[in-house]
Amino acid sequence: MTEHTTGLAAPADVVRRQYLASAAGDLEALRAALAPDVEWTEMAGFPLAGTYRTPEGVTSNVMEKLATEWSDWIVHDDTYVVDGEDVVVLARYTATNKATGKPLDVRVAHHFTVRGGLIVRFEQFVDTAKVRDAMHP
Repeated sequence: MTEHTTGLAAPADVVRRQYLASAAGDLEALRAALAPDVEWTEMAGFPLAGTYRTPEGVTSNVMEKLATEWSDWIVHDDTYVVDGEDVVVLARYTATNKATGKPLDVRVAHHFTVRGGLIVRFEQFVDTAKVRDAMHP
């Protein structure tokens, strides 16, 4: 891990730790990466669209709901663009919708703001039509 002179993990490392916790289903570790006043925004048109606050609000309204509707929801993070406290991640979602059995494979961009070693803001950008198509027979 890269460390700043303050001893805090670098913003990209905080974001990567959040992805690893999510992939492992470790919601406690994921919540530990989020600031108490985090603002987590799922894109308009996405099934879980909205802005969620608090680490518990994020995991209960996003990660736990994804797990009930999708099998093997994975974020494949591949490219990180870092500018100070801002981290943009280009990635891919893959999953299978439990109700329809349809697979999902869609590109996504995530914008994180990291301060004091914690994620304070998140915004998702995704082709919501592809997500919805996988949810409908």
